[in-house]
Amino acid sequence: MKKLLSAACVMLAVSGSVAAQDLKIGIAMATYDDNFLTLLRTGMEKYAKEVGVSAQIEDGKNEVGTQFNQIQNFIASGVDAIVISPVDTDATVSISDAAEAANIPLVYVNRQPINVDMLPDNQAFVASNEVDSGTLQTQEVCRILGGKGKVLVLMGALTDQTGIQRTKDIHDVIATPECSGMEVVAEESGEWQRFKGNDIMTNWLSAGIEFDAVIANNDEMAIGAIQAMKASGIKMEDVVVAGVDATADALAAMTAGDLDVTVFQDAGAQGRGAVEAAIRLAKGESVDQKVWVPFQLVTTANYQEFLNKN
Repeated sequence: MKKLLSAACVMLAVSGSVAAQDLKIGIAMATYDDNFLTLLRTGMEKYAKEVGVSAQIEDGKNEVGTQFNQIQNFIASGVDAIVISPVDTDATVSISDAAEAANIPLVYVNRQPINVDMLPDNQAFVASNEVDSGTLQTQEVCRILGGKGKVLVLMGALTDQTGIQRTKDIHDVIATPECSGMEVVAEESGEWQRFKGNDIMTNWLSAGIEFDAVIANNDEMAIGAIQAMKASGIKMEDVVVAGVDATADALAAMTAGDLDVTVFQDAGAQGRGAVEAAIRLAKGESVDQKVWVPFQLVTTANYQEFLNKN
């Protein structure tokens, strides 16, 4: 049965320890070249060691074919369960089918599979609800701007449901009466990467686009945009910049007065929850198929509370 955990149940689900000696879990990461996914990977690796699980972790290098081959290799080697942060969420149907055919439990983490509402009984999804991330972020930008202003949007990878949803959140908030004075004047995919956020922002500045705020689907692109603006002599107090994840670099940018808004995504809780779900499924136990770890808004007023959380 598919269930939705409350925030209280989530913390219970990820805090307990399961005797898991002799279990082997294959962990397929979309990429190692991402700050948040590095935190997620570290959290899974740490928790696996705590409970005695053998974890084999692979880097998908942002390549669909590479990651699918890794999944097939996990299956061929006889792992007890698989945890995956997918490169392309459109490819998750094939991944689910392959794991189901081999009768190996599969847990998606962080990035929502396209087939999330049709997962087999021995598959699950652990993440934070992306409807909240872009919504919290954009509502705070709206508050700071007083409900009006020109906005630039840096989108995540267009193959990733996370970026698609966060961008939709931005537009949904701007469509509300209290924020209808805001207008998206340009948007482009920076594929989650800092240097691409920098390049896109540089191009927007060269084109002379006027703006009051930059809303990025993650902190890395937001930081790239900040670097480009500072290099062009823009004073950061004259523009509102928002990201998502509340990484250490983002909080440092907030401390410096460069970043105005971010949203804390608990990489550690997601990692523990994913490994915990994989262990339980491997032992034949039932799990909740959707586990939500709550997002939290981070601003210049409360950011110090989050300095040591990720």
